[in-house]
Amino acid sequence: MRTDNNTSIDNILAVNTAVLMKMLNCGKPTAIKIGTEAGAKIVIGRKILWNPRIIRRYLDDISE
Repeated sequence: MRTDNNTSIDNILAVNTAVLMKMLNCGKPTAIKIGTEAGAKIVIGRKILWNPRIIRRYLDDISE
């Protein structure tokens, strides 16, 4: 993922599926499943993005 000196990973509003896979350290089907179950999917035309803040919150909630 590209970030400049002024952008941290915490400030990113949306990521594509490839970046989400890297963030979650999993494959594409699992990343899509987690993102969908979290309700973090953003559809703009044919482009699909994911809200990482919602995914982090979802993972925190389902963790024991």
